[in-house]
Amino acid sequence: MTTTGEEFREVGRRGGGLPPAVLKRLTQIDDGRAWLSVAQTVGSIAVLIAIALTWWNPWVVVPVVVLIASRQQACFVLAHDAAHYRLFTARWLNDLVGRLVATPVGISMCTYRVVHRLHHNHLYQKQDPDIPLHGGYPRGRAYLLKKLARDLTGLTAYKTYAYFFGAPAINDDADGANRPLNDTSPALRQAARRDRWFVAGFHLAAPVVAIASGYGLAYLVLWLLPLVTVLQAILRFRAILEHGAVGDLSSPLTAARTNLGPAWLRWLLFPHQVNYHIEHHLYPAIPHYHLPACHAEMQARGLLEGAEVRRIVDAARLVMADPRPAAQAA
Repeated sequence: MTTTGEEFREVGRRGGGLPPAVLKRLTQIDDGRAWLSVAQTVGSIAVLIAIALTWWNPWVVVPVVVLIASRQQACFVLAHDAAHYRLFTARWLNDLVGRLVATPVGISMCTYRVVHRLHHNHLYQKQDPDIPLHGGYPRGRAYLLKKLARDLTGLTAYKTYAYFFGAPAINDDADGANRPLNDTSPALRQAARRDRWFVAGFHLAAPVVAIASGYGLAYLVLWLLPLVTVLQAILRFRAILEHGAVGDLSSPLTAARTNLGPAWLRWLLFPHQVNYHIEHHLYPAIPHYHLPACHAEMQARGLLEGAEVRRIVDAARLVMADPRPAAQAA
């Protein structure tokens, strides 16, 4: 149960929706499946680090850095589920595990909960903090590739962490009415402040512990490097595939995009079923492992007619297309 200032609203659904009985089934949280997702992500990271430490050479370390970045993104996605209160049934366990998977990748889950509510509750409106990341596409292949290349240098990481620490780039009114903390409950404000201090303390202590234990270089190369480089490009590209180059902003059916594709590509770019983004925006109470079933139920009932459902390669072509003429865009 959530109170005013904590809820993720279901907005913009057209033509009815899934029957209550189906939604009741799909919104059920399965702690066992949540633990499996956490174990898969943490276990993958541990295995990748072990491989790199065992065969420390560029032919192994370089691909491991890329794969670790993809699993760091998986931590973001698990923290995202926790921010929605959909990781574990018990609120204390949901928030504890959400913070534990978020902290090593440099984000404050409790602060993200505050900011992410604006994205859901005001999708593509002035208060949506994600518009600076994915709005305005398509802008041409060269523009996007330049952005991704800059991400790979590490020069844009500070913007990502400013966002996850509660300072997203949004269009504030003169009185600050759109600022994230102005649309949240006092309890969430307090939790966000505490969590930010915890995350900052962790990342001040982590390099000291790594150096003292003789793993300073491994920490720098295998954790910090992918965190501020490859991960940044992955996060941008995924966000643009989810919301970029959409034509109708009136509903999540057309203002968000579900991306379909081969399992290996979804594992890299869309861990934990986050590719079912229309379904997530329409029904934010559905945990990640039920999103494929939600997609199937909606498709069977014709609820995805005209929706932004595309293959990943087709969505990539769309967001990298040449800018539309002004008259057409209008």
